[in-house]
Amino acid sequence: MKKTLLVALTALFATGAMAAEQQPHWSYKGKEGPEHWAQLDPGYETCALGHAQSPIDISHATRASLPRLAFDYQASSAEVVNNGHTVQVNLANAGGIEIDGKPYRLVQFHFHTPSEEHIAGKGFPMVAHFVHQAADGHLAVVAMLFKEGEKNQALESVFDAMPPKAGEKVELAGSFAPQTVLPQQQGYYAFAGSLTTPPCSEDVQWRVLKQPVELSHAQLAQFQHLYAKNARPIQALNGREVLESDD
Repeated sequence: MKKTLLVALTALFATGAMAAEQQPHWSYKGKEGPEHWAQLDPGYETCALGHAQSPIDISHATRASLPRLAFDYQASSAEVVNNGHTVQVNLANAGGIEIDGKPYRLVQFHFHTPSEEHIAGKGFPMVAHFVHQAADGHLAVVAMLFKEGEKNQALESVFDAMPPKAGEKVELAGSFAPQTVLPQQQGYYAFAGSLTTPPCSEDVQWRVLKQPVELSHAQLAQFQHLYAKNARPIQALNGREVLESDD
C-alpha cells in the first residue's frame, strides 16, 4: 500500500488519544485551521497543492444515465466515538456498497455541521459522511445531507450516546441498521475528490445523495453543543466533471 494512502487511512480511522499521537494536531479555526493545514506537517501538503479537493459546491452538474447505488447495508454492532474533531460511528460488519462494479465495505460514518457539501450554493445544517473502503484500500464516501424537521428515529440511539469528551466512546446496545438512515429516493451526484480532513488525500470516490433527510432541532443542538462548526470550506472544482443521476 502506498505511504500516502496508509497515512490517509490512519488519520481517517484513528480516534481519541491514538489520533493525537499519530498525527499533528489540527482544528477548524485559528492557526491550526483549514487555511493552515498544509503548513502543519509535510504529509498535509495535499491540502494546499491538490487539484481534486473536497468538499465542493455542486452546481452545473451533467445529467447522465448512472447506475443506481447498490447499497447492501446490514445491521451491525456499533461504537460511537468522540474523536476530537467529530462524532464517529464505527461499524464492525455492516455490509457495504458497490460502485462501478467494485465492492466497498462500510466502516464508519461521522457528522459535519454545517454541511461541507453545498448544492447550487446552498448549504445544509448538517451532513453525514458514510466512509467505505475497498480491498485495495481505496475509499468511497456517500454524503447524506440533513435538514431540520422531524426527529430522526433511525439515528436517535446515536445522538443519545454521543460522548461529551474527546477520546470517549460508547458501545450501542444491540445492533445498528445503517440502511434505515438512507432517504427513500437515492439519486445522487458523483465526482472524484479527497478526504475533507488532513491529510486531504485524493482519489476518493464521492457520491452525494440528492434527497436530504430530516433531523430535529434538538438533535442538531445535541451535536452542535459538542462541535459548533467542524466543516472545511468549499474547494475549487479545477475542471472536474460532476455527474448527476437521472433519478
